[in-house]
Amino acid sequence: MNRSFSRLRSSTAAAILTAAVFTGVPASAADWAVVFMYHRFGESEWPSTNIRVDQFEAHLEEIRTGGHTVMAVPEILERMRNAAELPDRTLGITIDDAYSSVYRIAWPRLKKAGLPFTLFVSTDAVDHGTPGYMTWDQIREMKAAGVTIGSQTASHPHLPDIELEQVKIELDRAAQRIADETGERPALFAYPYGEYGTAIQRIVAARGYVAAFGQQSGVAHAGGDRFGVPRFALNETYGGVDRFRLTANAMPLPVRDRVPIDLILEQNPPAFGFTVDPSIPDVDRIDCYASGQGRTKVEALGSRVEVRLAEPFPAGRARINCTMPGPDGRWRWYGVQFYLPR
Repeated sequence: MNRSFSRLRSSTAAAILTAAVFTGVPASAADWAVVFMYHRFGESEWPSTNIRVDQFEAHLEEIRTGGHTVMAVPEILERMRNAAELPDRTLGITIDDAYSSVYRIAWPRLKKAGLPFTLFVSTDAVDHGTPGYMTWDQIREMKAAGVTIGSQTASHPHLPDIELEQVKIELDRAAQRIADETGERPALFAYPYGEYGTAIQRIVAARGYVAAFGQQSGVAHAGGDRFGVPRFALNETYGGVDRFRLTANAMPLPVRDRVPIDLILEQNPPAFGFTVDPSIPDVDRIDCYASGQGRTKVEALGSRVEVRLAEPFPAGRARINCTMPGPDGRWRWYGVQFYLPR
């Protein structure tokens, strides 16, 4: 970890707002990156979290030929924090849960291609020697080779379903185990299942993490919430090379004043709306799609967008994705993931 990144990590614990952003300026053409999320590789018995080997190799080929720059996630965050320029079509790669197929299948290919990535570890599964998970020896080997190790709690619970004191215990226990086994406390965090609300964000921020990652679709940018960084999930259904290419070339749809503020819903369906950054023209071209409901009714008045849902969401996770055409055939993308307590 370089010195500037260490300073960034240590400075985040004090006076952090729920909607902390990387910088105080709106996104520009050089301050965004698409972050991808993988889980398993070549484990087709788990299609919702697996990517087939042929799909993954197609992704790597698209990266090689598509004009993309893959950067280590800490470096992406550091540049956003300092308002430093990022190359257009910058990508970050993250992998959740530390399944053994990461070590056997993904890492050799990423290493051969010279591509950095971040591995988020749920420590209990590793500690217990759970079949299908990596070992601490393997994780240490990857860290020694330059892989960034982040935390994804100890037991990988649904954080909104447990008491806040238990959330703190989950985070602290995992961070200590990672420090014990690798010699370094994690600076990056990923919410299990992408589920979080404002109180959980505050707990993560208070523990000195630089950033925390969800599982909502969207493009990370300098004006965004650094404790709710979006990632495009890749699996067998949503892992074809055409979708990879579409999302790898996505652009941010920067918004503010989102309602509801808290993603753990008390009202269902939520009254969902946001204000688009005034630098974005043609806001009336935004389309939004909700889980289980398809295309929704969208009302745009100036830069303000209101989304009218036809029916309540079922308990658990629910998503809304909003997209609009951007320049050069690319698409702007903003997504949220709500959680309704079971």
